[in-house]
Amino acid sequence: MSNKVEVKELLEAGVHFGHMTRKWDPNMAPYIYMERNGIHIINLYKTAAKIEEANDALKKIAASGRKILFVATKKQAKDIVADKAKAANMPYITERWPGGMLTNFVTIRKAVKKMATIDKMKKDGTFMTLSKKERLQVDRLRAKLEKNLGSIADMSRLPAALFVVDIKAEHIAIKEAQKLNIPVFAMVDTNSDPREVDYVIPANDDASKSIDKILSLVTASIIDGLANRTSDKETDATEVVAETEAPAAEVAAVEAAPAPATEE
Repeated sequence: MSNKVEVKELLEAGVHFGHMTRKWDPNMAPYIYMERNGIHIINLYKTAAKIEEANDALKKIAASGRKILFVATKKQAKDIVADKAKAANMPYITERWPGGMLTNFVTIRKAVKKMATIDKMKKDGTFMTLSKKERLQVDRLRAKLEKNLGSIADMSRLPAALFVVDIKAEHIAIKEAQKLNIPVFAMVDTNSDPREVDYVIPANDDASKSIDKILSLVTASIIDGLANRTSDKETDATEVVAETEAPAAEVAAVEAAPAPATEE
């Protein structure tokens, strides 16, 4: 199991503040504790339980060596998600969601490879053979690709899961994941339909403190999963070496043993 999530910490981060009651989605009713001053208050005990459930699943995905794609294009979440995803060595999208990012992944990969081609041109000197105007156009293309796709440059295949902040804002990403049966983990506020995602984390998805707290807990589990993967690899390598050395030691022992006596 992942480390226990403290309700007090969630409370201090303002994770419990939902939207105004008139904007609520009735399907979020099981996760709402009460109404206060026209605002729904999220049940943080349920949030804590859901975070732990999501963390266990994310930890297993990370330990298996597969990628989790983080998606957050809203202003207050972009920088937080980029920092946390980088720390966990996971891909992320914080600019506009590229249509077909998942459903037309081959085309997206071609665009990513274009960046590598331009970088190669600059290294081998081909770039300098272009005219000044062409160099300017290539530089602009490289900058645009870097801004939109640079954060997924190492994602050579479809992700094993998506982690989304604000499912209303990222509905296109969620629709693509659903088409491909890619599980979706998400922070879901009281104005959204939790049935859209596989792993619901009921939480305030607007306040930066709330987003930071949830992302910190989630990425800590992913980092644990990656650490487990590394230690498992090291253990396997040690066992292979031991297995290789054992027969060699046995051969050496046989060779060193005195020859058996023979009858005259």
